[in-house]
Amino acid sequence: MRIRDHRADDEPEINLVPLIDVILILIIFFVVTATFDARSVLKLELPRATGEPSGDASKALIVLVNAEGRYFVGDREVLRDDLESLKTTIAEVAGSDRDRAVMLRADARTPYQAVVTVYDALGQLGFRRIMSATAPPQPGAQAAAGTVR
Repeated sequence: MRIRDHRADDEPEINLVPLIDVILILIIFFVVTATFDARSVLKLELPRATGEPSGDASKALIVLVNAEGRYFVGDREVLRDDLESLKTTIAEVAGSDRDRAVMLRADARTPYQAVVTVYDALGQLGFRRIMSATAPPQPGAQAAAGTVR
């Protein structure tokens, strides 16, 4: 009697279900850890002012200060709120170009000391072209700037 070997008839196959599971987990990991644009995360309420917009804002270095007094330079967050950390981050982002314009975007509810710290850091680093971002005044609102009673 002849015994037939069935192992030779088995064809190798690749099971795709574990591969698809691994790919889905990698996609979820990358979506969760992706960095997003700082402007979409920060909700700033800019102070209101009248005036003409400057044309240098497109290539300016952006420094953001949120309502809690936290600093963001370009797309990087300054981890500590002291002057030296802010200066280090500004120097790293700006490089050696001290003639570059700087746009300061501070929330209207930002503590004044946080804004002064940014001006101090920029001045110590040698930046001289500093702009402050403001929102246009609301129509119908009276400007009460400078009136003291």
